[in-house]
Amino acid sequence: MKVLLLKDPKDKESGPDPYVKELGLYGFEATLIPVLSFEFVSLEALFEKLSHPEHYRGLVFTSPRALEAIKICLKQNSKSEAWSKTLKQQWNTKPTYVVGKATASLVEEIGLSPQGEKSGNAEKLADYICSSEKPHSSSLLFPCGALKREVLPTALKEKGIALESLTVYQTAQHEHLQQALSSYFSQQGIPASIVFFSPSGVKFCLQHIQKLSGDFANHVKFAAIGPTTAEAMEAAGIPVSCTAESPTPQDLAAGIQKALSPQNCILPE
Repeated sequence: MKVLLLKDPKDKESGPDPYVKELGLYGFEATLIPVLSFEFVSLEALFEKLSHPEHYRGLVFTSPRALEAIKICLKQNSKSEAWSKTLKQQWNTKPTYVVGKATASLVEEIGLSPQGEKSGNAEKLADYICSSEKPHSSSLLFPCGALKREVLPTALKEKGIALESLTVYQTAQHEHLQQALSSYFSQQGIPASIVFFSPSGVKFCLQHIQKLSGDFANHVKFAAIGPTTAEAMEAAGIPVSCTAESPTPQDLAAGIQKALSPQNCILPE
């Protein structure tokens, strides 16, 4: 059975995409289609803030893209040297809060120690931070995207925990998305399951998928990587057949396997 994953492939240097690999273990033939493109912004301002760890209580990351912004900053020799010699050690005396394993592994790549990766979404991470932080201390620095949700800032504000947000990337539709979707549906047919990985993915893909699926859309099992994406799908009128318990390849594959088991599934002929 075929599964369409609406996400970027993992960096080719680090081997096959873990979602494709995990779904393959269940006998699914998974295909990736990149949905989003990103433009990094305010990188000088980001490094300026990273250069003053004494101004902050710690760091918060809810997206791998925010770590990519830092890695771009550190490609400049002078900045990389400053990070390696002093800044990394100074930040390591403070907490670095993250959502999910993908973001946690990128935090480790820049030499920091992540906390809270098992939280899986912004709501649970907010609870985790609130249980660890004292109110009315210095701010947590939060590099984020322009489309960030207000769940985390609002929850922390209610508990008196200061958060300083800095937009470091903007999200747009991938330039080849429509063409890639059309090619997939004409060559592969209707997949048994389609997985959304972000609310932006729902926004940019839904119309194209409904048009390409036609009457067969009712037979497709739509899956979400997490509750935030599931909410966006439901708001757009998409029935959510499964939401991964945590945003990992293992939990997603297990959820799809369950959703596509014979008692839950009538596939198109």
